[in-house]
Amino acid sequence: MEVKSALSSNDETSHRRLTPLRVFRGLICLLVLLSTAFMMLVYCGFLGAVMVRLFSTHYSRKALSFFFGGWLALWPFLFEKINKTKVVFCGETVPARERILLIANHRTEVDWMYLWDLALRKGCIGYIRYILKSSLMKLPVFGWGFHILEFISVERRWEVDESNLHKMLSTFKDPRDPLWLALFPEGTDFTEQKCIRSQKYATENDLPILKNVLLPKTKGFCVCLEDLRESLDAVYDVTIGYKHRCPTFLDNAFGVDPSEVHIHVRRIPIHDIPTSEEEVATWLMNTFLFKDHLLSDFYSQGHFPHQGSEPELSTAKCLLNFVAVIALIGTFTFFTFFSSIWFKIFVSLSCAYLTSATYFNVRPVPVLGFLKAMFLRKLFKY
Repeated sequence: MEVKSALSSNDETSHRRLTPLRVFRGLICLLVLLSTAFMMLVYCGFLGAVMVRLFSTHYSRKALSFFFGGWLALWPFLFEKINKTKVVFCGETVPARERILLIANHRTEVDWMYLWDLALRKGCIGYIRYILKSSLMKLPVFGWGFHILEFISVERRWEVDESNLHKMLSTFKDPRDPLWLALFPEGTDFTEQKCIRSQKYATENDLPILKNVLLPKTKGFCVCLEDLRESLDAVYDVTIGYKHRCPTFLDNAFGVDPSEVHIHVRRIPIHDIPTSEEEVATWLMNTFLFKDHLLSDFYSQGHFPHQGSEPELSTAKCLLNFVAVIALIGTFTFFTFFSSIWFKIFVSLSCAYLTSATYFNVRPVPVLGFLKAMFLRKLFKY
């Protein structure tokens, strides 16, 4: 704790002031991201997640990955190119387009957004899925996106979450689909008060005393590993550290903090991870102990070991992607407001579907798969 405070005070001068220009620029960026998200969801989201999925889940995911991968890439563009946040990758250089389970520490509410910076570099930004708390599914517009992209919501009550996890994970076993399933085993973001409670629990149960992370919850990770093990290539152990202050969502949007994000990546081949639930739980606990040591060194030294494991984003590619997304959204906007009334009807029906599908957590079943299941059921009946 003391080391962390010392680092913050030494780097106080690197904190960016919230100027009127930063506020204006941030509001414009948020307006662009929100409006483009809406149009992307009602057109590409509905067509990809409903019309294409009626015929093939695999091609539905490919279509959604293509379009939403382009939209999600706007966030790293905002962070790294517009706000000039320095993203430093450390540790191992990992292969592109693997099927992985990713575990990360949860320092603040925006940790998951910086995983997009790594996924973009590996060609998997459209295939990243998160396990998140169910309340986030109720966010306007973005809740639709979480549903369309098949994020897994949890209630934080194991008697409810276990069956839902198994149900959702069973749909991710196709090895043809690249997959980055991201999990934050701590279950909540890190605060001093939560750390004190975690340390108290650790003392009472003879567990490691962690100073920079919370004790991980093991059940969700064990289920993910058990259900997907046969189709995964590796587990990525990601540790995130911020300089010089821990950011909020608005800090990110306005470009105030962080000035630097350091992301340490460790790749563990799936065959190197134990199979029994008890051994997996021990492995996860040891992994978070390793994270704790990494973060202690980071707060005292200002960096993780083995920096520069990933290249910088190409400014030209970021701008090209931005222009392509804006052109696509501009076309959708023109058709919606200045073309046939049928486009307005389509948008209204799409909004109604996305609202109800997200609320009731339903997705179309491919027609061919449904007919095949019906045929097999009748065949076995006789």
